[in-house]
Amino acid sequence: MSKRINWSGVFPAVTTQFNDDFSINLEKTHQVISNVIRDGVSGLVVCGSVGENTSLSAEEKIAVTEVAVDASRGRVPVICGVAEFTSVQAAKVANAVRKVGVDGVMLMPALVYGSKPFETAEHFRYVARHADVPLMVYNNPPIYKNDVTPDILISLADCDNVVCFKDSSGDTRRFIDVRNEVGDRFVLFAGLDDVVLESLAVGAEGWVSGMSNVFPKEGETIFRLARAGRFAEAMPIYEWLMPILHLDARADLVQCIKLCEAIAGRGSALTRPPRLALPEEDRVYVEQIMAKALANRPALPDVGL
Repeated sequence: MSKRINWSGVFPAVTTQFNDDFSINLEKTHQVISNVIRDGVSGLVVCGSVGENTSLSAEEKIAVTEVAVDASRGRVPVICGVAEFTSVQAAKVANAVRKVGVDGVMLMPALVYGSKPFETAEHFRYVARHADVPLMVYNNPPIYKNDVTPDILISLADCDNVVCFKDSSGDTRRFIDVRNEVGDRFVLFAGLDDVVLESLAVGAEGWVSGMSNVFPKEGETIFRLARAGRFAEAMPIYEWLMPILHLDARADLVQCIKLCEAIAGRGSALTRPPRLALPEEDRVYVEQIMAKALANRPALPDVGL
C-alpha cells in the first residue's frame, strides 16, 4: 500500500445527530455532513470524539459511516474514527468500515487501559497488520491519557499503511521532531483547534476540526491562507474565531460544539448520555461568545471556495 495519501485541508469531525429518545437520526446526520461539504471543506471524519464514537454500538458506527459515504459521493475523503478497548476489536471495526467505502481510519489508542509506550505502539502495529486500510494515528493525551509521542510514531515508520498523524497534544514542536527524524513519511494533521495556525506554520498539511462544523467556510479559509503563507490575512480571522476554538480544548467539547451548531442552525445540541447538556453557566458562556462571533463575522478573502 502506498505510503502517501491525498489528504489535506479541513476535515470536520462531524457530529452524530440524535432523536429525542437518543436514537440516531440518520437523515439529520446526512444533512449535517452534506452542509459542510457544500460549504467547501476538504474531507470528513465520522465517529470521532465529536461524533460520540464511544457512545455508539458497532452497528450504529457502520450506519453513520454509510451515511457519510453516501453524502460525500466521492467528492471528499471520508475517514472513520476507531476507538475500541482491544486491538483485535479495533482491527475488526477498521475492516468493517473499509467495506462500507471509507478512505481511511482515524485510530485511537486502546481506550481505558493506560498503556506503556511499547504497548501503545503495538496496538497501532497490530491494527496496521490486520486491517487493510490507510491509518491516521490519533494522539489526544488530555482526553485519552495515552500519549503517542514522536518516538512512538517514528517506530511505526515501517508500517506501510500508517500514513498520517493527527496530534491534539497542543505541542506543535512534535511535528518538527517527527519531520527531522523521518522527513515526510507521515502526513501531519493538526487536531486541536486553537493551535491550528501554529501547526500549519510548522508543516501540518491538514486539520481535523471540531469548530469547522459550525464555521466551515471560515475554517477552510484560515487553512488555505496559512498554507499559502498569507498569515497576515489569516490572523484577523483566527483572532476573531479564537474564543470559539478554545471550546475544542475543553473536556465537554462535544456539548460545546453541538450547542454552537444548534445556535448556528446547523444541527442539534442533543448528546447521548453520559454526556449531558451544559450547566446553565457554561451554556450562557457559549451562547455569549457565539453571539459575539456571529455579530462580528468577518469578510473572507477569496481562497477558491
